[in-house]
Amino acid sequence: MATDHIRYDVLARDALRGVLRKVLTDAASHGLPGEHHFFITFVSKAEGVKLSSRLLAQYPEEMTIILQHQFWDLTVLEDRFEVGLSFGGIPERLIVPFSAIKSFLDPSVKFGLQFDTSDVAEVAPENLPAAPAPSALSVPAPAAEKAEASDEPSPPSQGGAEVVRLDRFRKK
Repeated sequence: MATDHIRYDVLARDALRGVLRKVLTDAASHGLPGEHHFFITFVSKAEGVKLSSRLLAQYPEEMTIILQHQFWDLTVLEDRFEVGLSFGGIPERLIVPFSAIKSFLDPSVKFGLQFDTSDVAEVAPENLPAAPAPSALSVPAPAAEKAEASDEPSPPSQGGAEVVRLDRFRKK
């Protein structure tokens, strides 16, 4: 078999991350249109991911967040996005590099992307940077909650997040 010197796999992966970057940039500028909402799963300990030690203890391998109703300060940069979310009524600021993202799903239109993260470098727990503090001046504006873990969705709590298993949205 011929050697792929062009690296089509890398070009395709980067193009799909560009789709994700564009969608998040539009959501940061204009909010989420219609019924659109996003499930984003990422590697918790990937290099560049910043989240609180409390969240890292809850989600040591991977974490899924939902950008829908309650998120704020969504900022999209070339290599990452940053967003404010509330977890159990506690505001947090997450920083997620695009290279750490495992999947992106917009269930409102049944659109999803899967990314290979086998080459993502993980940071040892003692070397993990602390998550930035949520902006004190930020006022939550429409759009996100967190998700992950259990087989059955738990009922939403006041000001908290609903725990959802991403597999329930995948075709079986």
